[in-house]
Amino acid sequence: MDPSSSLLTVSITKIPTFIISLIFLISCSTFTSTEAYDALDPNGNITIKWDVIQWTADGYVGVVTMYNFQKYRRIQSPGWTLGWTWAKKEVIWTMMGAQTTEQGDCSKFKGNVPHCCKKNPTVVDLLPGTPYNQQIAHCCKGGVMSSWAQDPANAVSSFQVSVGAAGTTNKTVRVPKNITLKAPGPGYTCGPAKIVRPTAFLSADRRRVTQALMTWNITCTLLKTSNSSLLRRLLLL
Repeated sequence: MDPSSSLLTVSITKIPTFIISLIFLISCSTFTSTEAYDALDPNGNITIKWDVIQWTADGYVGVVTMYNFQKYRRIQSPGWTLGWTWAKKEVIWTMMGAQTTEQGDCSKFKGNVPHCCKKNPTVVDLLPGTPYNQQIAHCCKGGVMSSWAQDPANAVSSFQVSVGAAGTTNKTVRVPKNITLKAPGPGYTCGPAKIVRPTAFLSADRRRVTQALMTWNITCTLLKTSNSSLLRRLLLL
């Protein structure tokens, strides 16, 4: 008998029956690595709401809020990382509740220097214990978020951003492109930003309603692990 075939027979006999069955089912699956799906929560997603709340001399102040509408999947440490590509030549003057990981080249600015000049900034949440004057509501948890079904109060994360060179009206502002959301696990795939009805805000005394000047939403869904990578994990058991 060929020694290699004998070795293969021995290796296969060491694989538990349930794993062999699982491998067979996976091999018959039609999912690919680009599909977003969670069998336990097929409608779960992370929705990102970007509200323009104030116009400035060269842009706007916006509040970006992420809602973890997944029923069971939390965002665990080291937390979420959000990225995008600006549509024009925008810069970030200041931020509260989060920060970019790199400042980029701001050498053309004299006097006031922006927080970030990169075309494709990457943003992370601030850590617990951040000074109060750098916080906003729902920030500063190190990017950790609970799931909506388990703890909706902590399934929200927000930060404030002051954007320059952005336009100062609904007609001149452009939504960011190529949104990316990274977190521990398979990761997420995000759709394009879509302009929606402006968000309404209820005052603390519940006697007055205000609204955002402009709002857009982004929906991100779980990125399914590819069949090949899952098979490799099973064979290593």
